[in-house]
Amino acid sequence: MSQANLNNFIIKIIDRDIASGLHKSVRTRFPPEPNGYLHIGHAKSICLNFGIAEHYQGQCYLRFDDTNPVKEHTEFIESMKNDILWLGFHWSGEIHYSSDYFDQLYSYAIELIHKGLAYVDHLSVNQIRDYRGTLTKPGKNSPYRDRSIDTNIALFDKMRRGEFKEGSTCLRAKIDMTSPFIVMRDPVLYRIKYVDHHRTGNKWCIYPMYDFAHSICDAIEGITHSLCTLEFQDNRRLYDWVLNNISLNVYPHQYEFSRLNIEHTIISKRKLHLLVSKNVVTGWDDPRMPTIAGLRRRGYTAASILEFCRRIGITKQDNNVEISALEACIREDLNESAPRVMAVINPIKVIINNYPVGYKENIMMPNHPNKPEFGQRKVTFSREIYIDCTDFRENNCNQQYKRLILGQQVRLRYAYVIEAERVEKNEQGNITIIHCSYYKNSLNQTLDDSYKVKGVIHWVSAIDYIAAEFRFYDKLFSDHNLASTDDFNVSLNHRSLIIYHGVIETSFLPLLKSGKINYFQFEREGYFCTDSKDCSKLQPVFNRIVGLRNNWLAKS
Repeated sequence: MSQANLNNFIIKIIDRDIASGLHKSVRTRFPPEPNGYLHIGHAKSICLNFGIAEHYQGQCYLRFDDTNPVKEHTEFIESMKNDILWLGFHWSGEIHYSSDYFDQLYSYAIELIHKGLAYVDHLSVNQIRDYRGTLTKPGKNSPYRDRSIDTNIALFDKMRRGEFKEGSTCLRAKIDMTSPFIVMRDPVLYRIKYVDHHRTGNKWCIYPMYDFAHSICDAIEGITHSLCTLEFQDNRRLYDWVLNNISLNVYPHQYEFSRLNIEHTIISKRKLHLLVSKNVVTGWDDPRMPTIAGLRRRGYTAASILEFCRRIGITKQDNNVEISALEACIREDLNESAPRVMAVINPIKVIINNYPVGYKENIMMPNHPNKPEFGQRKVTFSREIYIDCTDFRENNCNQQYKRLILGQQVRLRYAYVIEAERVEKNEQGNITIIHCSYYKNSLNQTLDDSYKVKGVIHWVSAIDYIAAEFRFYDKLFSDHNLASTDDFNVSLNHRSLIIYHGVIETSFLPLLKSGKINYFQFEREGYFCTDSKDCSKLQPVFNRIVGLRNNWLAKS
């Protein structure tokens, strides 16, 4: 955890607690519910919880909040473990689960009933909602609220033995139906779910609610600082109420910080689940998804995500972070580490008429212009080459255009100066071939270049290339703020994925076969990575991670 990350209010609280002797060591936890894949917002929490434990030489537990077997799956557990390790963090000791404590949680529920602080309720879910009231209207007591302790013990035992229908009965805390905080208006502690649990099987048919289990699990594990996002601020009252009314005698404290919001991005597992279930995306690891798996497949490095989390910091103030802040982190990372390669995304053929027929030559190119230690590579140059169709115009009406134009010169990257002379077109009037001539003495001249051309374009030999697929990703949504919408079709960007079929220089092939390098800068196109699922040695598939500059393919 870098020093720049340590100037936030949570660090100040922990420093104060240690100085006062309240805590001699620090223990945090990361407690995801295994009902989806982790997203970039979770990365912020991971960096905070694991980073704090590392800084204070303490412990950070990984605890899966597996209290709702309806939505949880081992696939999500494995993906979360993989994401945490990929980011470079390691949990302390064995993995913890809320289900580890089901017996203890049940006993504490019994204790609350014995103290007259919990009761079995037969109101339906909708009735409980109606009885709860609103922010301006107090709730009213359930007609089942004042039954005897013995009756509630017997009814809760029947719940435990599966003698009630699912949804017909629950256990509620007896607090205050007139509380200004709705979370304190007799919240549900246990509900019935006739679903097998991934760890406990069919042992239980009643499962604790998150707000009941969370505080007790924290206390059992000796968590000193329970960190969560601001939407749980009011829930802290219930967190404390539970601990103050059971015989555990351990009192961790909950602290809240602002959640991460990014423009044009959904940061909600529930909403991300909708994107997957409605086939808006191809899965949780779709490169357009803000999941850690999706970002990894897109090509974001762990270092870039950690740097992003460091830069946005930890505060109590909600804000909407520009996605350009995340992009800047990956650009800076790959600008230093990614080797350069030439690829033509939209190829059009160029024939250099005065270049010897059947002749080819090797041109030496640096793998990184600023890092000699990256070495050089041999690239084939031939009479026929491909350039990008956007790098040619028959006529120029824009003085800012500095690429190939009929009757004008341009330099081929690290190679010769060429001049466009004429074009061939098909029946539809589309250009199919550009005929050029080259200047034999112009090969890769630099400071003493006598050919004062205005532009430089990239190219690939038409006789020595690899065909490849290039996937250009854009933001999935046009709206910059998606916090309040479930209607994805309204702002869905239908150009969020554009697929091109082009060519890449063959010097890339050894890198592809080795599997050691997956990130590249395709000159003048952006930063790319090989797709982890679809790329093969016979058919390379590249995902564009980010462009060389901050610009979008589709403008909102």
